[in-house]
Amino acid sequence: MSTTTPDFRLIDSTLRDGSHAISHQYDSQQVIAIVKGLDRAGVQVIEIAHGDGLGGSSFNYGFSKVDEKELIAQACEATTNAKIACLLLPGIGLADDLRDVHELGVGMARIATHCTEADISEQHIKTSKSLGMETIGFMMLAHMNSPEGLVEEALKMQSYGADAIYFADSAGAMTTEDVRRRVNALVNALEVPVGVHAHNNLSMAVANSIAAYEEGATNLDGTSAGLGAGAGNCPTEILAAVSDKYGITTGVDVLALMDVAEEIVRPMMPRQQVIDRAGLILGYAGVYGSFLLHSQKAAERYNVSQAEILLELGRRKVVGGQEDMIIDVALELAQKHLEAGK
Repeated sequence: MSTTTPDFRLIDSTLRDGSHAISHQYDSQQVIAIVKGLDRAGVQVIEIAHGDGLGGSSFNYGFSKVDEKELIAQACEATTNAKIACLLLPGIGLADDLRDVHELGVGMARIATHCTEADISEQHIKTSKSLGMETIGFMMLAHMNSPEGLVEEALKMQSYGADAIYFADSAGAMTTEDVRRRVNALVNALEVPVGVHAHNNLSMAVANSIAAYEEGATNLDGTSAGLGAGAGNCPTEILAAVSDKYGITTGVDVLALMDVAEEIVRPMMPRQQVIDRAGLILGYAGVYGSFLLHSQKAAERYNVSQAEILLELGRRKVVGGQEDMIIDVALELAQKHLEAGK
């Protein structure tokens, strides 16, 4: 592991975004093993929560196998150097959840909203700041807003006290040029650092993360082995390896990250993160990555095509938090097929 100051800060979200890919079934042993492995590799920040953030364990989003606050407490105990982070979506998580995890040892809160709804983050950003936690404003599904629109939303989060602003390509729908334009606009408009959270549905996550760094982003996300919603996230170990090839200092041990991915994370994955038809359609249609498994279940239940469901969700511009629309769309498609005599 390098002792040189890194050129960007790496936040690993295996234990939060990766939760989507395993239907939120992390257990204590898995969490402790992943935290210890990432910590030894020099990862600066490790994020852990239900895939949909604090309070996400529910019928609508999927129940956790183990209470998230129990897992967060174990993560905080398992780390030596890495800061433990959580994610909260206002309306799913509560201000009291931030107080609870702060007492457990969480040092960073990422307050996430849809990319046009930053105004709903004010209470939670201010609560997090009042607790002394580093606080990041996190704008999801950023392909659904223009660079200028993202700046307008980001300035709100900055005014509430956010220490950094992220945008998430939650659908893995962005090209490298899309990322460059948005990062450039934010870097030029904001007084706080900028970060990018990339998904891999178009096989662009690593390239987009490097492009984000080149445009001035100083915080980048990854997950071990790419474990995450949809076709997965930017793989932490690949981002680190490619960064080394570019001469970008990461401060992490690339080989140790490879060991975590190969020896700890891959064996527990129910399916490897590949860009299959459904995953590709998510990026092509611009649909939230966490809809992948929900749409698969709906397709099987109502005997309709998962691709049809995802394309229709994309046409309707459905966003995170509207998981109930997956069932509505599947039912409508099943009815149409029935009426058509299929």
